[in-house]
Amino acid sequence: MPEYQYERESRTPYSEAYAIEDEGDVVGRVDIHFTSSSAVYATLCVPQDFDDDDIQELMADIDERLVLAADRYREDFVVTVWRGAPAGVYSEDDEEEDEEDDNGGNGVRPLP
Repeated sequence: MPEYQYERESRTPYSEAYAIEDEGDVVGRVDIHFTSSSAVYATLCVPQDFDDDDIQELMADIDERLVLAADRYREDFVVTVWRGAPAGVYSEDDEEEDEEDDNGGNGVRPLP
């Protein structure tokens, strides 16, 4: 199993978002939402070449290293999985910079 690293991108009192890295390359993303009930919900985005075993192993790693480590009681961990290809990162800040550069950009920053 790969040794995944998690780079936190954002955090609120009830949620966290992480980029998932493997050997320095971003391979996915997970958004975790802690509810006032005993369930934790997550949205996991992985590449198209991840099979069901890869996804199960990654979900177990996320549960152990991120969810249970948050030190909140949880009775259930519900994960919605999306398998696909990244399209880019969109930001209004990128649009403003593009307008200043007069490149005619669309606010999309291609992924490396």
